[in-house]
This record gives sequence, C-alpha cells and structure tokens, in this order.
Amino acid sequence: MHPVVIFILFVGLFIVGAIFSAINKRKRREAMIALATRLGLRFNPDRDRHLANEYKFLDKLRSGSNRYAFNVLSGTYQGHPVAVFDFHYETHSSDSEGNSETHHHYFSFFILHLPVSCPELTIGPEGFLSKIAQAVGYDDIDFESHEFSRQFCVRSRDKKFAYDVCHARMIEYLLANKDLVVEIEDRAMALYFSRCLKPELIEPNLDHLIQLRNLLPDYLMEGNA
Repeated sequence: MHPVVIFILFVGLFIVGAIFSAINKRKRREAMIALATRLGLRFNPDRDRHLANEYKFLDKLRSGSNRYAFNVLSGTYQGHPVAVFDFHYETHSSDSEGNSETHHHYFSFFILHLPVSCPELTIGPEGFLSKIAQAVGYDDIDFESHEFSRQFCVRSRDKKFAYDVCHARMIEYLLANKDLVVEIEDRAMALYFSRCLKPELIEPNLDHLIQLRNLLPDYLMEGNA
C-alpha cells in the first residue's frame, strides 16, 4: 500500500477515535449530571487538584505525577459527607534507546468523611494488595476466617484496629463483595476501582460505602471527634 494512503488511513482512524472519545465523555458527563441531580449532590466536571492533594495520604491518590480529580460528585448521601470522582495520574518509562513514554492512568474513587482520625488500614483482594502494599512495611494480617484470609489481604500497623474493623459481619459483607478495595486512614474511608466506573455503577457503590461505614463499630467512631 502506498505510504500516502497509509498516512491518510492513520489520520482518518485518529479522527474517528477522537470523535468517539468526545462523544463518550459528553455522554458520561450528562449521565453524571443527571445522577447528581437525582441524589442531591453537587457535580463539577473540571480538573480538581486540591481534592487530590487533600486526600494524598491515601495510597492511590499519591501515585505518579500530574494528579487531579475530575467529574466530582460531592455532598451528603444518606446522612454522610461523601465525594466520588474520577482520578488521573501519570507515570513515565524509557526504553533501551532512551525514548521516554508517558502512561496515563484513570480510575474511580469514593470517599466518606469519618468523625474521628483512624490508623491506616487497607483491605482488598489478595492479588491486588499484595502488589501495592508490600512497600508499606507491614505484613498481611490473618483472621480466624480462613476463607477471608485466603481471599483478602488486610494490612495495618495497628492490628487491634484491623481486628475491630474486620469483625464477623464485616467479613461476611466483604466475602459477598469480593471486588471491593477499602482504605481507611485519618478521617477518610475510601473505595478504589482500577477503572472509571460507568455512571450506573456509582450509586450501588455509594451504597457499598455507606454499608461499610455502618458496619464500623460505634466505639471506634466515638471519643476523638
């Protein structure tokens, strides 16, 4: 095939891809606006670097560079202050010839504000957290439930806090929802998803976040507010 034809085809495919991407972004934004209106939340589609910095103590919000939140839903949901947003960060790599490449990472994050400051605790599928949590410097915590210990990796410097959070009902709930990745630290309880969730999946996962909050023992949420 003639090089000029190849170039024209390449440009054409690039333009078509850009058009479809713009259409999908617009549809997502419209769906998020409708969701915010229905749930009584605020919606801001713009890049928000302040939010990323405010919660940078959470592991996934301090990864890479050029970090920002966008498509932010915020307000009160079922009596709890929450923020839901898409998140972006960049990493960079170089090949053997010294050519640099930028990698863009996108995912969804759910945060619920807690009334007290808590120790860091991460809970997630064994394969996921074994990759990102080893650098934290403390071991996986085992529980009496062998099934839970096999399916989930739980890490915290404060083992008592981990055992208090992962009581029998919490373990039962997490085993029924094995895709959840939970992080608690300072005054935040967060859910992380390794992709930008479809708008129709946001409310169900907000409900997961509220249910996890409701499963936290009352005595953990008292006395330090």
